[in-house]
Amino acid sequence: MNVYINKYKQLRYNLFKKRYELGLAHKLALAFSFACLTGLLAQLRFYLPWTPVPITGQIFAVLLTGVLLGRWGGISQTMYIGFGAIGMPWFAGLNGGLAYLAGPTGGYILGFAAAAFFLGYLTDKYVKSRVFANMLALMFFATFVLIYIPGLLYLYIWTGSSISLWELLTIGMLPYIAGDLLKISAAAAIATAVTPKQAYTIVK
Repeated sequence: MNVYINKYKQLRYNLFKKRYELGLAHKLALAFSFACLTGLLAQLRFYLPWTPVPITGQIFAVLLTGVLLGRWGGISQTMYIGFGAIGMPWFAGLNGGLAYLAGPTGGYILGFAAAAFFLGYLTDKYVKSRVFANMLALMFFATFVLIYIPGLLYLYIWTGSSISLWELLTIGMLPYIAGDLLKISAAAAIATAVTPKQAYTIVK
């Protein structure tokens, strides 16, 4: 059993080191692939009757993109936002275009790039970030600070700044907390399992 465990540990180290050493073209291709994954999971959605913001699988994709691609996770999510803005129909509901970004979910989507870059940078640089408790805390911050804060601020503007803080939280955050905690926990468990527990690069 120990032989297989050690082989797995070596394999994940080799994969992350190889990913870090890829050339620009391969990194761009990998980033675009994860942008496509985000678009795919965006189609897993359903609406609650009291809010215009749907529940989707995007956050799960964003968190794993950051961990698996390092700082290029931010590039991947920038691709997702940029290509979607010019019409790629991979936002929730197979939507695309600036009009969709200007809608109620625009602030959350813009937060994806910051969240993925944050997770990717820390995952690449700090080995201690790759243990479950630390990864869980980082993903919690990425989700509820880097995604939700811009999302709520823009949603407040989108509603005409005419609702109370409680109403804003009711339509833009509270209904999603339980689901997002499950996504964060699952993503943190996967990230802990697949990331090497030794340094594979030096991030300046």
